[in-house]
Amino acid sequence: MAEIIQQSGTWTFDGGTVRIVPGHHKSVHRLRRLLGELAVPLEAVAGISYERGRKSGWLRLRLRHGADPLLQAAGGRLPEAADPYRLEVEPGRSGVADYLVEEVRNALLLEQVPTEEPCDHYLLPGPSVPLSVQGTDGTASFDGERVRLEWNWMAESSKSSAGPRAFALHDLESVEWSPAIGLENGYLRFRPKGAHPALKPDHDPNCLVLWGVRQAKDVSSVLLAAAVVARLPHPSAVFPSAVSEAGEALPADESAPPALTKGEPKTPAASDTDHDVLLRRLRELGELRRDGILTDEEFTAAKQAVLRRF
Repeated sequence: MAEIIQQSGTWTFDGGTVRIVPGHHKSVHRLRRLLGELAVPLEAVAGISYERGRKSGWLRLRLRHGADPLLQAAGGRLPEAADPYRLEVEPGRSGVADYLVEEVRNALLLEQVPTEEPCDHYLLPGPSVPLSVQGTDGTASFDGERVRLEWNWMAESSKSSAGPRAFALHDLESVEWSPAIGLENGYLRFRPKGAHPALKPDHDPNCLVLWGVRQAKDVSSVLLAAAVVARLPHPSAVFPSAVSEAGEALPADESAPPALTKGEPKTPAASDTDHDVLLRRLRELGELRRDGILTDEEFTAAKQAVLRRF
């Protein structure tokens, strides 16, 4: 097992999972503290690197596109301080960081993880619910099944006259999040299916405005967006039943099952114990191929047989 313990957090790798625990120091961004511990399965990892600086360095974990609903909702707009996949490495700990990087990279090669292929389903759970966000002109909340918007005295008449809004998950097409940056307002917008083109955030009754210095520093509103995203069909999902007459796979629709979220049980075909046995078998096969006991063809055939049992 590889582990690095720093003031800003702890990363541990056991061969199959990168476990990320945020630190308790005041310098740790509030979003990382609210998000809590993350268990990143190896199959969600696209790469890992250690970047040396003049004083401290940085560990960075890169995830496959579409693996994490938080990154999907953020769309690359998270500030670096809020990035849960970035860890500051204190001086003198570069050797430990290098070892962890080497262990993860070796595991990616051994398990033949398709690091450059996008995912067609979420491999990480969404944030826990219920969640509530206080915006400039109202409040948004999500209980896992329904989104609610309620307005305050600062809301424009187009919103207050429409009254509170409520959306069931199956009525939503998507959710958009944009942080407040400088003098530019942020927003949290919910797009119902079949809705007309969106209005400006101030006047859109499906949109909560995020404005001000406090909200510019606190981007925890993205957690609510990620919680909704995790429960909507994955944008790249393809299901075997959705096949055209020409035999081509069609995009998933609203009938597609949502991704797993924190606190919801998994429903695999086999038990967790069986999965552990199968994972150990895969590692054994990789070692046999590495030692020259199995040919590439034999390894591929044996691996496919094991994967079919998952």
